[in-house]
Amino acid sequence: MSDPGTPRSADAIRERIRALVAEYHAAAFPGRDFAPGDPVPVAGRVFDERELQALVDSGLDFWLTTGRFAAEFERRFADRVAARFASLVNSGSSANLLAVTALTSPKLGADRLAPGDEVITVAAGFPTTVNPILQNRLVPVFVDVEHPESRASYAVDSARLEAAVGPRTRAVVLAHTLGNPFDCGAVADICRRHGLWLVEDCCDALGAEWGGRHVGGFGDLASCSFYPAHHITMGEGGVVFGASPRLEKLVESFRDWGRDCWCEPGHDDTCGKRFDWQLGDLPHGYDHKYVYSHVGYNLKATDMQAAVGVAQLDKLDAFVAARRRNYDRLRAGLEPLADVLVLPEATPGSAPSWFGFPLSVRPTAGFTRRDLVRHLDAARIGTRQLFGGNLLRQPAYQGLEIRAAGPLDGADYITRHTLWLGVYPGLTDAMIDFTIASVAAFVRGRRS
Repeated sequence: MSDPGTPRSADAIRERIRALVAEYHAAAFPGRDFAPGDPVPVAGRVFDERELQALVDSGLDFWLTTGRFAAEFERRFADRVAARFASLVNSGSSANLLAVTALTSPKLGADRLAPGDEVITVAAGFPTTVNPILQNRLVPVFVDVEHPESRASYAVDSARLEAAVGPRTRAVVLAHTLGNPFDCGAVADICRRHGLWLVEDCCDALGAEWGGRHVGGFGDLASCSFYPAHHITMGEGGVVFGASPRLEKLVESFRDWGRDCWCEPGHDDTCGKRFDWQLGDLPHGYDHKYVYSHVGYNLKATDMQAAVGVAQLDKLDAFVAARRRNYDRLRAGLEPLADVLVLPEATPGSAPSWFGFPLSVRPTAGFTRRDLVRHLDAARIGTRQLFGGNLLRQPAYQGLEIRAAGPLDGADYITRHTLWLGVYPGLTDAMIDFTIASVAAFVRGRRS
């Protein structure tokens, strides 16, 4: 044992802190067995001492903006999803905003999205898939999902998508609902034939594949979220990823105040001509670090968030496998109730990375979604609606310049009848079995 008076190096102290953090985790977050009456959350963070150690490690660096952990995360994330680049941001919502906004850049010339252009999306989804369309003064055109009683994928109906394309259509922005991919081949083909940009919202679908390729690789840009409910977490955080160097530069410009410079924080003169540019009406040689080519934002993540994400990436494959196991267990356990409950289906050709287990109460069931949700809530089993349901019925979207392309029967069905249960890796077999038993007991009680 060293003499307490002996000076220690910073590296040695750091290692001691890491060991203490592991001890702290064991004391502060002990495991416990599930018993009926304990909560069964619909989602949550799953972590161990490694995330805490990474978080403290980054804090000891005191590099408070993006730094070494952010660079590592971007590189490893891009490798994992087979993308050329990944640009880390502060949330999945910001990732969607940047993906759409990048397509409005004047640097895209005649290909840019301009105010009044139409962008096709689905009516049943989460607001932040749609909001960037409106925030950029574009016009959302809402199409329906596959009707759950025909095929319960909760994904866009690709035939209706193609029918919605009109003379003002310039882009398609779609999410992979609850980790179940839409028909990427059909959608990408529609966009290619009509010359449309495609943005894939993969916030609920990290690890999902269609045709053997990771989702996000079919569009021009894609987004992902690292909110605590998602497949991996940073607490808050998100990423924009893709294959185009041109779009990468635009995304990062809008993310970093709209600047024209692409130097990393703490670095100067990456271009080798910092004081030799002539842009806009600025004088020749104006410092390139302070030249702005876009009306941008500051949407960077911190290195502390990124450090947690790096630790979580090591567990992604295990997390996805656990979600699939929990989904399969729920699917098998609820199969006997298929006469009253619509059970979910994977999109043909896909390998979902389930975010949740969608479930619809048939109108002929003899009970309502509200009845089932209240029963599960009383048993402390978490449920959620399928986000905003038909968004055109939400208060926020009343009176805006939007349009529906055809009837939205599937979205309305979801609004009235659909909920979802958790499948996240923190759920145990005992929790899943308790959920199945609780749903079955409720249905038996309504049948008797």
